[in-house]
Amino acid sequence: MSVLRIHGGPDAQGVPLHDFSTNSNACGPCPLALAAVQGADATRYPDAAYTELRAQLAAWHGVAPERVLLAGSASEFIFRISAWVQQQGGRNVWLPPQHYGDYAAAAQAWGLNRVAQAQDAQLAWACDPSSPLGQPQANLDELATAPVMVLDRAYEPLRLSAALALTQEQLLRVWQLWTPNKALGLTGVRAAYVIAPLGALEAVAQLERLAPSWLVGAHGVALLQAWLQPEVQAWLQQSLAILREWKARQLAVCEVQGWTCLPSNANYFCARPELQGEALAQALAALRAQGIKLRDATSFGLPGHVRLGVLAPQAQDALQQAWGSVRAQERTST
Repeated sequence: MSVLRIHGGPDAQGVPLHDFSTNSNACGPCPLALAAVQGADATRYPDAAYTELRAQLAAWHGVAPERVLLAGSASEFIFRISAWVQQQGGRNVWLPPQHYGDYAAAAQAWGLNRVAQAQDAQLAWACDPSSPLGQPQANLDELATAPVMVLDRAYEPLRLSAALALTQEQLLRVWQLWTPNKALGLTGVRAAYVIAPLGALEAVAQLERLAPSWLVGAHGVALLQAWLQPEVQAWLQQSLAILREWKARQLAVCEVQGWTCLPSNANYFCARPELQGEALAQALAALRAQGIKLRDATSFGLPGHVRLGVLAPQAQDALQQAWGSVRAQERTST
């Protein structure tokens, strides 16, 4: 049997016309990155050791190439490091109160028990800006002292306000997981990389042995190399300015509908509509039938809320009109 996992994006009904359910950069795809991916040579294997790519990523982050690991995706690495911790004798994992579901799925797959206190865990997860809330990770400095702490930086490039509450010295002690495809608006290209803590070379070698050959294909290599280009980073910075404007407008659209919006530092936020329970589930299904998809935050441990990626004004207006229609039908039926 297949394992049911809840994610945003296309589903059995196809690609939504207005997809608020993912956190991809709505200004994307980045034209230069898209051109690099489309121009990738898929007729040949990449270098199995990713020598040039690792050197490029290391130089960009100012670390030794030996500290760089390639990953098939963030989810792939989440499962791989969970397996490694279990192989090293780890038994417990600490997860944020609300979190990306694959942290828990990987822990369950490898028999790691979730504990309430980070000091009791051999593996601790953090994400900043967090998912689904887009808020700072609480007690980040304390988590950084865990035997293995992975800082998921998926949304760092899409941070619209505030800053990470870790010093460069503290970052030397954690595993940093980077997934640029969201920031570049190319989530269909699966590729990620990790910066290992200082002094963790034996752990890096063991994690490398757990990975299959050619972990990242030619298109993923092209995306990661494009990510490092100054022109691509300039495009990203320009997109952040646009996203800030769109986010302010989208918050206003949600609030005028009577939704309570939670604070967020990223290109997404959570909101609590006035409808709850089965009425909310039916409303979300009705929106999906009209081509508008929101992410039900129940699977994140936040029932009664939805998570919305920031989209362009045209999509926001479509959401406002569709929600008004859904509410009118709901009032008529009652």
